[in-house]
Amino acid sequence: MSAVLIAEEAAARALPLVAGVLGAGGVAVAVLPPKVRMRAELRRRWRTWALVAPVFLGAYFLGGGGTYALAAGLGVVAVSEFVRMAGLRRGDHLVLATASVALPALAWLAPHVLDLRAAALLLVAAALPPVLGGDDRTGFTRTARTAFGLLWIPVALTGLVTLGETAVAVGLAVALGDVGAWCGGTALGRRGPLARPLSPLSPNKTWAGVLGAAVATGLLLLVLGEFGLPLWGAVVGGCVLGDLIESMVKRESGVKDAGSWLPGFGGLLDRIDSLLVALLLAMVMT
Repeated sequence: MSAVLIAEEAAARALPLVAGVLGAGGVAVAVLPPKVRMRAELRRRWRTWALVAPVFLGAYFLGGGGTYALAAGLGVVAVSEFVRMAGLRRGDHLVLATASVALPALAWLAPHVLDLRAAALLLVAAALPPVLGGDDRTGFTRTARTAFGLLWIPVALTGLVTLGETAVAVGLAVALGDVGAWCGGTALGRRGPLARPLSPLSPNKTWAGVLGAAVATGLLLLVLGEFGLPLWGAVVGGCVLGDLIESMVKRESGVKDAGSWLPGFGGLLDRIDSLLVALLLAMVMT
């Protein structure tokens, strides 16, 4: 059986679970009393999830072309947000946007070419705009930020295509891990050792949140029949490091959110930061 059909079957198996979780979540946020401080935000987040989940799973029902469109679409939007935050220029944006379209296409049609040769070409491409433009003041910084953006966004998103059924599990586990982290932080993160922040970059991210994410992602992977220590480690690592990496970028850029078009979440990068790192780690560890 082809990898595309296996991924489609994985999406079909996950559909009732996702529908059940969304249904239960919808009822929960609908009955929240007005005095709950985050009531409005939680409702906005649920509406966003109700829109995003069918798009994510639907891409796998459409086969290779669907997963390519999903990866390329996410990449084009995400790199535009990254370019704005990183202070990059038009040439750098062109390199990142081109890679966002080309790399998922290669992952779909010719995955064997995505090796060390492709990595070398990406590094050269990152340096071309400042080199050809004679930028002797910020050229190295632009090159380094573009190279980081290439690895963080388009390279990571090729995992949506190449990982097949594993990508379905990773995407859903990361989404539930975000909920688990919030629940763990709310329930256990007020005092004690679990209340210690992971990093000054994001003081609200505590060890209690890590515990909540680890439990939630582990349970979901078990339910989906995809549990394995390497994959679980990749997902938990993505849930923990993804947000911290984006917080580092945003703090240096002096912005609160990568964008504002996703109600309750901010920009697209604010939503997929953990997924990007989880996909990279999953490609390495599985």
